[in-house]
Amino acid sequence: MIRPARPDDLATLGDVAMRSKAHWGYDADFLEACREELSPTAADLGPGLMTWEDEAPRAVAHVVMAGGVAELYLLFVAPEAMGQGIGRDLFGWACDYARGEGAERLGLDADPYATPFYEKMGCVQVGEVPSATWPDRMLPRMEYQL
Repeated sequence: MIRPARPDDLATLGDVAMRSKAHWGYDADFLEACREELSPTAADLGPGLMTWEDEAPRAVAHVVMAGGVAELYLLFVAPEAMGQGIGRDLFGWACDYARGEGAERLGLDADPYATPFYEKMGCVQVGEVPSATWPDRMLPRMEYQL
């Protein structure tokens, strides 16, 4: 089920994000460099930070609103929970949340391995942007029209 993240979820959600990223074969140095960027903090808590859980949190999604535009900062599913529709459900939540906040589009910087997922959800690539962690690494910039 999807529910708001709580303070006691933060460490687990950071772990989910890191294990999800590691699933794609990134090396330890790259993953460690990404840790801060991919780990939600207490400042992120609120209506835009959700988790999907059964016995424990298995996924995280984080949407931030800025001037009528929604940005999907995190959407990660634990490797053992992939392929069960959890990512699709959280993407649907992100779109509903953004619409409810008055956004007309949802933007995100996609991991190259996640691009097929976002395309399947209906996103289109609108360009490329430098990675916040590794500026010489370009990421697909994706948008979804709400």
